[in-house]
Amino acid sequence: MRRAILTGASISASIAILVTAVSISAQDKDKYAVKVPGGLAFSEFRGYEDWAVISLSANGGKVAATLGNPAMIDAYKQGIPENGKPFPDGAKMAKIHWIPKKEESYPGQPIVPGALHDVGFMVKDSKRFADSGGWGWGAFDYDEASGTFRPATATSRPPQGNDAKCGLACHTEVLNRDYVFTAYGKR
Repeated sequence: MRRAILTGASISASIAILVTAVSISAQDKDKYAVKVPGGLAFSEFRGYEDWAVISLSANGGKVAATLGNPAMIDAYKQGIPENGKPFPDGAKMAKIHWIPKKEESYPGQPIVPGALHDVGFMVKDSKRFADSGGWGWGAFDYDEASGTFRPATATSRPPQGNDAKCGLACHTEVLNRDYVFTAYGKR
């Protein structure tokens, strides 16, 4: 009898794990199917979740982590953009925004990432995005209820352009830094 109960519990747990994995896999598949007008796709940033941290920030009522792929991190380590050189083609950044929340279990550090708000991307591709400083941008809002992303629009908070050139107007302010605001934090 005990063996039957343990076997049944083990089968139930296995099914629950499988259903959860399939559900997460379906959400990831949906995530990687989304793209902004002009062709910049979420799938071009597959694996961004594991990239190295460039910087942390808080603005507009959100907390954020800016991450870089290996090409971006290597460029920063070479002194770019402070040395006046441009980032190489293939350099990519991801900026993840969360709504901050208070960490109830550890009052000494009360602000931590809460609900996911959006993810924004930048990719350096001087041929593909020649008319936008060599950079392509994409902003994707997250819908917590469905667990899905959609391209950001003028109705997003904050409002966003919704094509691959959406960041050019704002980032022109840092033309002398190859359109990149974020500095690489000392380690």
